[in-house]
Amino acid sequence: MNKAMQRLDNFLHKETSAGIVLIIATVLALVASNSPLAGAYDSFLHMHMSIQVGDLVIDKGLSHWINDGLMAIFFFLVGLEIKRELVQGELSSVDKALLPLLAAIGGMAGPALIYYATNIGSPETVAGWAIPAATDIAFALGILALVGSRAPVALKILLLAIAIIDDLGAIIIIALFYSEDMSVLALGTAAIGVAAAVVLNRAGVNRTFPYVACLIFVWVCVLKSGVHATLAGVLIALTVPLTKPDGSEGLAPKLEHGLHVWVSFLILPIFAFANAGIDLSGITLNMLFSPVPLGIAAGLFLGKQIGVFAVMFGLTKLGLTRMPRGVNWMQVYGLTCLTGVGFTMSLFIGGLAFTDYDTMNEVRLGVLLGSIFSGVLGYYVLFRAGDPAKQKAAQTA
Repeated sequence: MNKAMQRLDNFLHKETSAGIVLIIATVLALVASNSPLAGAYDSFLHMHMSIQVGDLVIDKGLSHWINDGLMAIFFFLVGLEIKRELVQGELSSVDKALLPLLAAIGGMAGPALIYYATNIGSPETVAGWAIPAATDIAFALGILALVGSRAPVALKILLLAIAIIDDLGAIIIIALFYSEDMSVLALGTAAIGVAAAVVLNRAGVNRTFPYVACLIFVWVCVLKSGVHATLAGVLIALTVPLTKPDGSEGLAPKLEHGLHVWVSFLILPIFAFANAGIDLSGITLNMLFSPVPLGIAAGLFLGKQIGVFAVMFGLTKLGLTRMPRGVNWMQVYGLTCLTGVGFTMSLFIGGLAFTDYDTMNEVRLGVLLGSIFSGVLGYYVLFRAGDPAKQKAAQTA
């Protein structure tokens, strides 16, 4: 196994394990919010913490520190993954990137249109149109791994590429549509921090501390600018060198490898615990069919399937792209179902779109239902579609 395939294997293994931990964190959040611990759970998440350096004061509740602070590290990791794929991986050339790129765009447009159509008569909730647009890499790859040898490696690589482009699309959406009251001065100051990181890259600096210092500086500036602070993680990640001047491995792969454990097994579970709690006692049949949960669930479950599959089928039939080797159409359909597992990014965007408790409860309900239905159907289809013997024969032919 060459170095690139070994790295991919390690990545997929960690994401599989992370999916299990995320499920446990989600269950704990549901238990805490529907038990005598509900009051303590809510008070804990709203507990205020402040940092002051001179005249600079950052005072936020614990849930905001998690969503604005810890998630900046998650977005930093996403930025490292995006850079690697764009420079060295499955998105490094037009012929490699075309299929997952257009499939991901279709997979973002389909859910957004379904949500918008469901909420068009409710102007106060239309702002959540982007909630069902993103795929959760950890959960989707975790479910795919349960299929085992019935899912060819090419299918896993395709799902990974689509999910990474999905994340990039979500980052762009957050920057364009979920930022308000922007401060030009704060953004200009943040740009100085990004420029400093670029200079470090150009100078061949391959140490962690200077980039971390730039990340903290840019994070504070972006936090004060009105643009969501987690975007600082992506901006600085794109400046971290992939290789040293002599062509050997640079800082970015080492940071990516080291951060995966912390993000997968600490940061994302903490985020899930803080954001997945739903008060089930308030759920009624009418609530299930109200615009927000219905739009999110239908967007994830139907919109993703329609958007991703239609684009892949059309591109292939028109001869613009080719199907991955050893992959059949039933497996492609199973993959499109798995792209409807939203969770982390969907909950994150939901928290940006809505701030009131009742609407966020509806968001959580829609995300959980859409993700569960998509995951279960995706697993069933892939399990039935893949024959290990036939897969081995196809891959060696």
